[in-house]
Amino acid sequence: MKKITCNILKHRVFKKMVLVKASIAGILLTCALIHSGCGVYSFSGSVGSSIKTIAVPIFENETVEYAIAEDLSAGVIDGFVADNTLKVVGRSKADAILEGKVTRYERVAYTYDENDQVQEYKVNITVSARLTKKDGGTIWEEPALSAYGIYKADEEEETGQARAIEKIAEDIVNKTVRDW
Repeated sequence: MKKITCNILKHRVFKKMVLVKASIAGILLTCALIHSGCGVYSFSGSVGSSIKTIAVPIFENETVEYAIAEDLSAGVIDGFVADNTLKVVGRSKADAILEGKVTRYERVAYTYDENDQVQEYKVNITVSARLTKKDGGTIWEEPALSAYGIYKADEEEETGQARAIEKIAEDIVNKTVRDW
């Protein structure tokens, strides 16, 4: 009986060792596949290799919302700086110029509680934007890029604005450097 119990225990230990080795091999294979995929992709951008610098003048504002154009322009510039694909420079030194216009700004109630009290608001911002080469040729143009930011009723409206601006800025940067 002892010999049978001992063989069963050896068999169980052997099975566990095989499972552990298989798991380790699977993990190593997964890591190798993930790592090998990292060098395959390149984001040179839709602007092409001839565009290295970009100017972002302050967007125009067709709304009554004070300072929204300045905040949006700053958000877009911050997005390009963080992305680091294109260098942000003044208009006279730029290979491309991004011009934009805030065409719509709206704040609406978004969610309510059981007493019909507003719990969250939603800020909607729409812009038109155009990226042109220094010589005037259009690289891309979007007549209506929209984004929203949600904020709680006890927060400031600027919180919702900042969230919407961040989304629009990300869309503009992606359209410029990754949309091909």
